[in-house]
Amino acid sequence: MIHRRRQPGKHVSIRTARPPAAAPVYVGADVGGTWIRIATIRGGRVATETIRADRDLRKLAARLQPVWRRHGWSRRRVEVLVVASRGLWTARERRTLARSLRELARRVEVISDAQAALLGAIGNRPGVLVLSGTGSILVGYDGDGRWARAGGLGPLVGDEGSGFWLGREWLRSRAQHGSLSSTLRLVHAADPIAAIAALAPTVLARARRGDLVARRLVRDGQRHLAASIRQVARGLALRAPIDASWAGSVLGNRWFRTGVMRATARAGLRARWHAPAEAPVAAAARLAETLARRGAGRWLSRGRGPASRGSDTHR
Repeated sequence: MIHRRRQPGKHVSIRTARPPAAAPVYVGADVGGTWIRIATIRGGRVATETIRADRDLRKLAARLQPVWRRHGWSRRRVEVLVVASRGLWTARERRTLARSLRELARRVEVISDAQAALLGAIGNRPGVLVLSGTGSILVGYDGDGRWARAGGLGPLVGDEGSGFWLGREWLRSRAQHGSLSSTLRLVHAADPIAAIAALAPTVLARARRGDLVARRLVRDGQRHLAASIRQVARGLALRAPIDASWAGSVLGNRWFRTGVMRATARAGLRARWHAPAEAPVAAAARLAETLARRGAGRWLSRGRGPASRGSDTHR
């Protein structure tokens, strides 16, 4: 950029560097039952942060707006936002959530949190992802645009093998033996689902130490997850040994995870287990960057996601 300045008797030209255009921002948000994890790709660099979640997804925009203000982002600055969320069953629900976030980015895509976890774990190839955190869900992909899921029905009717399920079953067993005060305190907490799910590490620790009640609950949870893995793999006709991976805080416990692997083998399904290549939130951010540069591709355009009831398959 050239600026001309008049001085007595002559003109002076001053060349200055043109201010660089603001680099586009690609954002992924992993919306769980307790935390929202946010990953940002800007200028090739990745940054992550975590904020508290609200179980009401209608309040998601309000939870994210302070993050946008803190970073000075506008809708024009954020090229693509990919939200990987729990608790979405239909395409209509995904569209509704995307519309509620339209002021945050030029383009908003909403997918299942389990989809993002699978993408981060094993990429685009066929396989199964088991997720157990506050809630639980199983999702599978056949590599050709076809998805299947099992579970993920929420704490009231499902989420077997999840942190909430382990905590609830533990409280139920204690209540049956007369320990009501702690049970009632957690049931009436401000966020009872998160409070009860927070008991899962205690249940796992007691099970490892040999507590018979805790060990029975843990084995039941592992069997539930293994049965769902088998159901999804068969629904997609995946060839054994299937590629499988995991996500979620409960499956972050190596002892519990090993039990799920063994239960899967006992259920008659051979699997090759892979440690996740990257976190679900990083996969969501990477997908946002890919969508901006190359479009949806087969993974998103044909695979609409595991969003219907039960363990249906979808193309």
